[in-house]
Amino acid sequence: MSTPPTPTDALLARRLRVIRKSKGLSQRELARRTGVGSGTISQIESMAMQPSVAVLKKILDGIPMDLATFFSFELETAQSPIFRREDHIDIGAPGVRYLLIGAQVPGRNLQLLHEYYEPGRDSGRRNLSHEGEECGVVIRGRLELTVGDEVYVLSAGDGYYFPSTTPHRFRNSGTEVCEVVSACTPPTF
Repeated sequence: MSTPPTPTDALLARRLRVIRKSKGLSQRELARRTGVGSGTISQIESMAMQPSVAVLKKILDGIPMDLATFFSFELETAQSPIFRREDHIDIGAPGVRYLLIGAQVPGRNLQLLHEYYEPGRDSGRRNLSHEGEECGVVIRGRLELTVGDEVYVLSAGDGYYFPSTTPHRFRNSGTEVCEVVSACTPPTF
């Protein structure tokens, strides 16, 4: 799995998204104005990459806005309780999408993920283990769940709940994409 986003990454991503949308610009239009690829802008806004100062300055020149203004304007303090699909942050790896819901919420106590596993893909070579509890429900496909020494196969509608301190691992054991909605506390991302 890639390095989890930091609070600084989240703040930069949120600032860029807020500025871009306040100017009525799509990622594609901003890319056209700046010469920076729309994929790069998308990755910055989803916290999949941290831009260099030069790249950020080039993007801001297309708005136009200087770096000092970008980092000093007040973000709206009232947080909307709604997170649209484009607001979800993908913290997964190739073949596995972990869409983090509400990453922008400061001090959150819960982690909610909308997960997609390609056939044969898993949560990693090693079992996971961390403080807290986690639960989830399979929306479609088949999920092989290992908790401790036990292996379970879950299908659409099946759910799980266990202490996260027990070593565990997730794997798509089916032939179609496996979709899961999961939550854990405290957040690990």
